[in-house]
Amino acid sequence: MHHQMLSLGLGASPLMYLSLKRKNLYLQSLYEEEQEKLHIVNGIKSGKHDFCSDIQEKDIVQSLENEVQCWTDFSKVHYHPRSLYELNGLWVDVEQFNNYGIGRDAFSEGMRGEEMEGRLRFFIEECDHIQGIQFIVDDSGGFSGLAAEFLENIADEYTSIPVLLYSVRGPGSYMNPSIRKQTVSQNLHDAVSFSRLSSFCKLVVPIGLPSLGESKASRFLHINNENPYHTSAVYASALHSISLPFRMEPLGPADESCYVSGGIGMNGAIQMLAGQARQNIVNILDVAMPAPSLTGKEEEQSLLGNLQPLTPETLEDVEDLQAVESLTIHGAHAAGGKRALVSEVNNAVQAAYNHAMTRPRFSHLSVGTCPLPIPLPFPSIFGNLVGQCGELLGSPISSYPSRGSLDVHSIPMAARLRSSSAVLPFLEKRLANLRKLGIQHGAVGTEVARSWGFGKDELVDIGENLSKMVTTLDPHSEVSSDSD
Repeated sequence: MHHQMLSLGLGASPLMYLSLKRKNLYLQSLYEEEQEKLHIVNGIKSGKHDFCSDIQEKDIVQSLENEVQCWTDFSKVHYHPRSLYELNGLWVDVEQFNNYGIGRDAFSEGMRGEEMEGRLRFFIEECDHIQGIQFIVDDSGGFSGLAAEFLENIADEYTSIPVLLYSVRGPGSYMNPSIRKQTVSQNLHDAVSFSRLSSFCKLVVPIGLPSLGESKASRFLHINNENPYHTSAVYASALHSISLPFRMEPLGPADESCYVSGGIGMNGAIQMLAGQARQNIVNILDVAMPAPSLTGKEEEQSLLGNLQPLTPETLEDVEDLQAVESLTIHGAHAAGGKRALVSEVNNAVQAAYNHAMTRPRFSHLSVGTCPLPIPLPFPSIFGNLVGQCGELLGSPISSYPSRGSLDVHSIPMAARLRSSSAVLPFLEKRLANLRKLGIQHGAVGTEVARSWGFGKDELVDIGENLSKMVTTLDPHSEVSSDSD
């Protein structure tokens, strides 16, 4: 029996973009490749030996770096007709679709909610056995309100299917509003959005740093912070790696594989991270991209020491005796640059924990020998200390600061989901803003919240949900105590 997952994503996607603008060189090369295949299938020889002989790969890379504006500029996937749903009839720009209320209203207009649910029902019915739903949403604007309504209906109709939510943010969402009213609206939105979205999920992972390029996670990367083509590649790679155990074939107690170990279903992972002990549902996503070799001796060169958060507003070096984590490593290098065996990775991680100053209460390790492939449309985000197979070099390999898919063909990856009190600042900030701007007597955001459809009682309920999350991680927190 196949155990399948559904992945849903909500965010700005200008689907008409392709018809409005000339295709870039990458899309042109895909078109030529398709035409060449048709000629071969039909027995027609085109006289070409290389479908993109007139288009050089280095020119394609340059075209992508300069011209990508949305995901349709580099996607080569053939989507099912029911995979994509466009919000028609919204006469606003993406920039104006920027708050919880407008998204909430969009879901309830006409038959839109029923049509979205129908798309989901079609794919659920196609599954033999569904593990769960991975839900990715840009929660910085109107899509959060739309997603919350959608998730509420999913929770009501599919009570036994767990939902793993990734609430993601692009670099543009952290621009400081210049008008006080916009600041109030944005801070209130962040609190309402996160509380509402999380109330319909079994596990929530906030993702998106204000300045990814300057973060520790980008130590071996060369990121343009203002380019979503760059930043989204890092987040997508981390999501691919952390969900790899869900796609591994499960092994029996006596079974062994030389390719993978530690496969776990989505529901099992959620129960492990959020369903035991203190039952914290808000997790941190860490990544090492590329992951260092197993032979790294120094702390900053070790697999565990190189894992850095992609979740914003977290604490460093927190000693949390109740921490639980799920770690995935694939394509790791051993001595001499060779691909490490599954057993070698398991032993190296165990040794690292034995020598660590602090260790989690429980850690699950999943290992794969296959690295992360770097195909042609992947952006040029690797620094000049990254080799062709993702190995970390002692000195720059070129004078150019960045390297792309023509230079780097694959990389080892390490990613981790972590239930830790290090996420407290993220939660406490949202709770404090909700009380200050929406709940306290004379709060300046009361009218904004009312325009989104929330009265005082609804805001109090939203605040109680956030307070519960804080108390779960810190029972003595002053922020969680209701002193209003």
